[in-house]
Amino acid sequence: MSLLSGMTHAAKSRLTEIIDRGTLRVGTTGDWSPMTIRDPATNFYRGFDIDITTELAKDLGVTVEYVPTTWKKLVNGVVTDKYDMTGSASLNMHRARLAGYSDTYYHLAFVPVVTKANAKRFRKWSDFNASSVILTTTAGTVQQSLVEELLPNARKHASENAKLTHQYLLDNKTTAIVTSNIEAATLVKRYPQLSVANVDGMRLPTPIAMLLPKEDQVWINYVNHWIELKQTQGFFDRVAKKWGLVKLDMK
Repeated sequence: MSLLSGMTHAAKSRLTEIIDRGTLRVGTTGDWSPMTIRDPATNFYRGFDIDITTELAKDLGVTVEYVPTTWKKLVNGVVTDKYDMTGSASLNMHRARLAGYSDTYYHLAFVPVVTKANAKRFRKWSDFNASSVILTTTAGTVQQSLVEELLPNARKHASENAKLTHQYLLDNKTTAIVTSNIEAATLVKRYPQLSVANVDGMRLPTPIAMLLPKEDQVWINYVNHWIELKQTQGFFDRVAKKWGLVKLDMK
């Protein structure tokens, strides 16, 4: 590649477009507490992801625009240029075939949440692997795939609305929901009738990162350098503490 063609390629980077546009477009679902929470009355977003991407936009010298999306359409929005990046998303090799990822800055894992009335019924993950059990997950998420693989005998239900997934449990329409340790902690705090099942450990410890256009290495490099700098300065730890997130011990 000639120097001129290399410079032309760099000039077409999303990084240049963002700075010229003056806006960083971030795809976010607004339904994953405490990562991204949308108030439908005001269209205002808050959460861990919102603090992170607001800081990134500030350091870029631009404003941030949050583009509503769903988990099913999360990758497609990056591929079709509806937004420049997403908020936090689980590392997933199917997604990685289509989009790029930033470096990792947090880890999550998955747990079953049940009503307290059912808590003694489930002591092992295998206790959920029965046709008498209904398991609800959010459609298009890693936990939906996890349930399909780990608990093939259970009846499956996928909710199209992540905000309402736990409602099936509250309404006794499902036996359990499988969600991240992040959201589970939020749910049991909000609803005292719910409990994280005391099973044999969390499943599928998974890095989370931002989805980015995979062909744009200039933009990916910029975001990764930014993540490295902010991690070194303790920024991610401070934001995680603000939102009550506890890091998993990955040793």
